[in-house]
Formats: sequence, structure tokens, C-alpha cells
Amino acid sequence: MKKLLLLLFLSSSLFAQQQGKFEQLGSILPTPNSYRSASGAPGHEYYQQRADYTIKIELNDENQSIKGEETVTYFNNSPDRLTYIWLQLDQNLWKKDSDTKLTATNKMQERMPVSAVEAEVNAFDGGYTISQVKDLMGKDLKYTINKTMMRIDLPTPIGKGQSFSFKVGWSFPINDRMKVGGRSGYEYFKKDDNYLYTIAQFFPRMCAYDDVNGWQHKQFLGTGEFTLIFGNYNVEITVPEDHMVAATGTLQNMKTILNSKQLARYEEAKKSFEQPVIIATQEEALEREKTKKKGKKTWIFKADNVRDFAFATSRKFIWDAMNVKQEDGSTVMAMSMYPKEGNPLWEKYSTKAVAHTLKWYTHYTFSYPYPVAWSINADRIGMEYPMICFNFGRCEEDGTYSQRDKYGMIGVIIHEVGHNYFPMIVNSDERQWSWMDEGLNTFLQYLTEQQWERNYPSRRGPAPFIVPHMATPADEQTPIMVNSENAKQFGNNAYAKPATALNVLRETILGRELFDYSFKEYANRWKMKSPMPADFFRTMEDASAVDLDWFWKGWFFTTDPVDLTIANVKTFKVNPTDPNKRYEIVKAEKESKEEFIGDIRNREQIKQTYSEKDTSLVDFYNSYDGDKPDQIDLNNYEKMVSRLTPEEKKAMETDNFYYELSFENKGGLVMPVILMFKYADGTEEYIKIPAEIWRYNEEKISKVFSRKKEVVEIVLDPYLETADIDRTNNFYPPKKVKSKFEVFKQGSQSQPNPMQRANSISKP
Repeated sequence: MKKLLLLLFLSSSLFAQQQGKFEQLGSILPTPNSYRSASGAPGHEYYQQRADYTIKIELNDENQSIKGEETVTYFNNSPDRLTYIWLQLDQNLWKKDSDTKLTATNKMQERMPVSAVEAEVNAFDGGYTISQVKDLMGKDLKYTINKTMMRIDLPTPIGKGQSFSFKVGWSFPINDRMKVGGRSGYEYFKKDDNYLYTIAQFFPRMCAYDDVNGWQHKQFLGTGEFTLIFGNYNVEITVPEDHMVAATGTLQNMKTILNSKQLARYEEAKKSFEQPVIIATQEEALEREKTKKKGKKTWIFKADNVRDFAFATSRKFIWDAMNVKQEDGSTVMAMSMYPKEGNPLWEKYSTKAVAHTLKWYTHYTFSYPYPVAWSINADRIGMEYPMICFNFGRCEEDGTYSQRDKYGMIGVIIHEVGHNYFPMIVNSDERQWSWMDEGLNTFLQYLTEQQWERNYPSRRGPAPFIVPHMATPADEQTPIMVNSENAKQFGNNAYAKPATALNVLRETILGRELFDYSFKEYANRWKMKSPMPADFFRTMEDASAVDLDWFWKGWFFTTDPVDLTIANVKTFKVNPTDPNKRYEIVKAEKESKEEFIGDIRNREQIKQTYSEKDTSLVDFYNSYDGDKPDQIDLNNYEKMVSRLTPEEKKAMETDNFYYELSFENKGGLVMPVILMFKYADGTEEYIKIPAEIWRYNEEKISKVFSRKKEVVEIVLDPYLETADIDRTNNFYPPKKVKSKFEVFKQGSQSQPNPMQRANSISKP
């Protein structure tokens, strides 16, 4: 069924390019029904499944492995009778024969070490070992594993309103994330012989079953992320006794896990709303790194109404926290854990970045509903889960860091903490539509970064930043509305282009007030629910009263770029009807008219004409000026004026300039025509014409403007609002334009960062 859905949207993409740009989306979007309404809101029969988990796991720090067991209670809220259920086995991505490895393309280089070849061909071999699948009575259940999915055949079908409970036991080796990659795994620190674990996708999880896909069990290949359902979690995590653990949910046995000093600091952090309080210090972390105790401790976490669970654990962790008060009066603990290698950068910025993100995402959507928001330092990664995320950002050994490291770290924390809203709360289908979480989140990340600091060096969001991508050949792009695994230029497709589209929609199409209201309406309609693309498109139109079908079609269903051009400009001046005024104009034009070379030479070389010699040849016409009005002309003018209304007299006497502007749509993507008129007196005028001006002709249009002042320059898209890929044709008179794109200074690794340079200069 999912293949059919994908085919539908791919064919719809082609249809969107062939159909008129201003025709309604109509047949492209799914038909509204009782589950999903035409307004974009959940229908009166909307449903979603639920699964509760009780999990016990143990992490082995000696051989880097996990062993666990879970009890799952699955609730069928659908109207359908289910004879089997599907679970995700995401760790099977690491199996040697996984589709991820089989479908990965690679090739030999002329010069490359054998070790690199072996690492590529004989990579980490992991995946689940399933030890048991039983019902609550201990009876074996029949199950089938198909790569990253597992089907359990039910002894008795479960109908609407019924539930089924079962147990699964499993184990798997943890991947070395620094060598083989992955969203989850471990990082080894050779200098102090310690490990830092960021663990996710570690337990068999229920697949989603909904009104659009049925079972969403598209295989996990690594790019398309996760489609999940909400539930309550009780999780016991057994780790070495000197480890610090952060996880989804709230710690239930804090008093037995933390020492008295740490408990007191935690209580202090709950009262601190301005500055983070360090709960587990760097000195304590250094001591734990050295002693490496061999005992075990079990940390118990509880999380309600979340779609997933993840945790981090290490004896290297420093821990700080502060409280955040929300607009509705509720509070959230913003917290960070990080090794000494992250300091001083992390101690200075991480938890404040968490708090800042909660403030501004809440401003644009809804209050954060969970009690905790964690930021965990893990090198070379940015990954999100409910209440916890893993973020890169490290310092040099001397404690300095580059400007890029600083803003990269703040940016990734904002982005990953922001994912709590999309898709952890507004629970979109990541496996199918990456843009619904990455794109929306990147857009909000940009807004939040700009609230952090003026001129914050955001990487994505503003229209000019997407120009290089949209200028690439069409066969190197895919529409935004494409399955996650099939997207070309994934970062641009899932993150940058949709974020830019929303920025254009907010700044240029709807305006901030209408956009913000509509976006917040979407977020609140679908929080703790599972929206699809049509729900977003329809809600934005429903709440704004603006027909946006042309916008969705162009930006989301095609790869057309924006390239509007000023093709021609004609200037007109109304000839006055007053005969005397008209004569003055004609006379002035004749006097300023360029002369024919023969006339000039004749005037100089002909000494005397025949009529000048014989004056009898002169008659009435020798002195007649045919342009000069006579009395009859003047009388006729007076009679005509006497019959005019005051409004007609005013129009007749205008001395306005008239400009006929012709525009061409060379790129294919229709957009508003945005102009800047610059006048001879030094003033300027901003004009925005809605995109609907193209509705009768999508390739060429013209429009006449009447102005009292003389225009000396016209600029199309003067404030870089539309992502126009070629601005050389945006000016009248034409002028050469230099391309300006955001460039980050990147020095070589051997060069000192600016902080190191400054320190070396200051030393005597």
C-alpha cells in the first residue's frame, strides 16, 4: 500500500508540473474523509494506535553490548480487526546482509589503502539476536523477521478497543559510532580509556498503523527516519555504578542514585531560572574516569505519552541544569550532560540554548508538555528523541574553539531540541516525509537563532541561501514531496528548501501575522497526533483564507526554480489637449531633434537660395507654422473643455509618466512580482503584486504603472525575497550583478583558531 501511495505522489508531482499552475490541488491530495477533514483538522473519526512499554536493559561496558527484555501492551483503536502486528528492528540495519549495505554504492580508487577497502566491504556486523517472543503466560508466539521488520502472528485477532500484551527478549553489539557511523552507538576516548554511549533504536518498537498507510512498515535503510506511536514507558537501565545517565522521562530513584551533594545541587537548579547550576562537576567526572568502579546501578525512568525512548550514559559526564518557566506557567528542567572535552563551550552555552529553544518554539507553537529537555554532547552527531537529543561540538585541548564550532554547536542544539515539537509531539511520518519534521523544524530553528543574537550566522532559511540548490539542473533534484529514501541532495530537499519555502510564505506571501496564526493552528490541531502533508497544506489555507495551492504545487511538487525577468520597459507621456501646451512640446522636440548631416552642410554651403534672391516667390506658406494653433483650434478646445466634468478635466490635464513593464517567467515557478521604483528625486517605492497576476499567462505578462514622478531605475525582487536564481535580468536599465552567497571561513586544520591566535598575540 505504501508503494501505491509513493507512486501516487510521484505521479502527482508530474501532474503538478503539467497542470496549470493556478489550478487547485484537487486530485493531487487525498480526498477528505471522516478521519482527516477538508479543513486540515483531524476528522470526527480520527484514531491512532497506542503502545505501552515496560523495559529492562543492561549495558555491558566491557564488550559494548546491550541485553534487554520488554513487555509491550498494544492498543487497537482502529476500526479494523488485526490478525498480526508489526515491530521495527532498526538495529538490523547493521547486519552484514542488510539492504542498507547491499544497496550502498561504492567504487575503487586508483590509490587507496587496503584497510580502507576492507572497512568498506567488511564493515561492522551487528543487529538483533531475538531470544524470545512470548505471551504473558510464557507461551511462544509465532513470528517472522523480514530484515528490519518483525511480524507477530496473533493467537486471536484483536478488534477495535481491544489490546494485546507480549514479551520480547533481545541483545545486540553496540556500534562504534566514530568508525562506522550511525544515529546511536558509542564513542571511545583512548586517552582515559572510557566510553560515552548515546543509545537509541535499542528495543523492538511497534510500527504505526493508520488510516493512510495501514501498517507503515517500509524497511529502514538509514535515511528515512522513524514512524512511531505514543505510549507510556517504564524503563530500567543497568550500567556501571559510576556512570551518569540521562534519558527520556523523569528519574524515579534519584535519591538512591545521586549523592547528597548532587541532590542538593539539583534542588538548587530547580529554583534557578537565569543561570545553570552544575549538579555533577568536572572534578567529579575526572575522578570517575580514573577509578572506574566495577559495580552496577539501575536507573529507573518513567515517561508518559511519548513516541520513543533514548538514553545516554558515561562516567565522563558533567551535568548542569536550570528551570524554564513557560507562558502558561508550567516549568521545564533544561539540562545538559557532556564530557570535559566539551568544556568550556558546553558549560557556557548548552543548557541556555535548550532554554532559549523551549521559549521560542513555544511562542510559535504550544507549551512544551514534558517535564525535561536534555542536550547530550556526542561528537559528529545531531540526533533527536523525546526529551533528549545528542549534539556535536568540542573544544581544542587548550579550551579554545573556533567561531564555526561555537555557532555550529548552538545551532545543532536549537535544531535537535526543537525536534521535540516536530516530530516528537506533532507526530509526522518521518519514514515517508522527512520534510514534515526536518523542514518545519529548520524553519523554526532559523527564527530561534535570530532571537539568540543579531546577525546570527544561520545556514538555512533566507531565500538567497537556497539559490545555488534551485539553480542546479533539474535531473539533480527531486521535489520536496518525494519519499525520504529517494530524495536527491537530501539536506537541501528535506531541510533547506522547505524551510526557505516557509520563510517565503511568512515574509512575502501571507505576511507574519497571518502566517504565525495559521502555523500555530496547525501545530495545536496536530500536537500528540499524526498529520500528513495534506493536513498541513489545508490547515495553512483554512486558517489564513488565502488560496495557496499554486504555492504548494510550485515549491513542493516540482523542481522549478524562480527566475523572473524584466523583459522590457516602455515609457509614455500623455500629450496635453490644450493646443498652446501641445505646440510648446512639439516645438521643443523639433529644436532638440538630431539633424541630418546634409541639412547641416547645406546651411553652411548654400550661400543663397532662389526664393531668397527673388522674393516674389514667397507666399503664405513660407511663414506658415502648421503646428501652431490658430483661433479655430483654440475655440474648439474651449468648447470641448466646457462639456467636461471636473474629474475629466483633472485627468485631461495630468502630466503623469506611464510605464509599461513586460515580465517573463523563465524559471517556471510563479511568484509575486516585487518591484522597487527609484525616482529622479531620490525617493523609492516598494510594490508587491500577488502571484495571481500570472494566472492567465504563466510565461509572459505586462502591466502599466502611472506615476507623477520620473522613474530612473526599476529593480525586480529588491530585497531577495523569492530565491530568484538569476538577478542579472532583474534591473532596468540592465546592470551587472555580482552573486553574493553566505560563505563560512574555513581555515585548514593545521591553522590555529582565532581564539588561539588572540591568546598567542597577548602573550609577551
